[in-house]
Amino acid sequence: MAERNGKRKTREQLSKRRVPELGYYFIVTDTEETEQNYMIGLRDSIPKELQRRLVIKVCQAKTVELVNEALNMASLQPQFGEPWIVFDRDQVKDFDQIISIAKEKGINVGWSNPCIEIWFSAYFGAMPTYQDSVSCCSGFEETYYKITGQRYQKSDAAIYSKLCRFGDEKQAFAIARQKLMEHTRNCKNAPSEMCPATTVSALVEEIKTKIEKSKI
Repeated sequence: MAERNGKRKTREQLSKRRVPELGYYFIVTDTEETEQNYMIGLRDSIPKELQRRLVIKVCQAKTVELVNEALNMASLQPQFGEPWIVFDRDQVKDFDQIISIAKEKGINVGWSNPCIEIWFSAYFGAMPTYQDSVSCCSGFEETYYKITGQRYQKSDAAIYSKLCRFGDEKQAFAIARQKLMEHTRNCKNAPSEMCPATTVSALVEEIKTKIEKSKI
């Protein structure tokens, strides 16, 4: 490859340019289906040489224990400098407190209120107001069927690729950011008050942005 001045770049220069900015992420969730399938789909969508940088673990424990699980795994695998926990508001007690404790301990949080399907809805252009996870899932199922012609299943291992195929991920990022800003403007600062809202989008956008930068 030649530079604009006609000089060829050295192999060392090319290798430096291609060094990926993506760090090592450790993602802990408390569900075996939806969140796990979505995160695995995200991991499988990135270049194969980077997939090992994303480790997804399902913690067979109460949501409140996700923080300790993330801390334990981070201490065992210090190379994973970006620990995250991912969970829904749903019926979780001490929702705000769990998020606060996680942040104090250096753990990033991808939360969804009322559930992750509100984030999935953003792929299709909107985040409707649902006050509970049952109505949120039901509403998303209807939207999903109208757009894809398929029945939504929480156990769908291909959910991430389908959302990207039938929806618009970049638009979804913008919608999620806008919703969070709206809540803040309305003086709703506690995650439990921010409905609908999600920060799972921040995790996904961060990963995808870093991968895109590594291609430049």
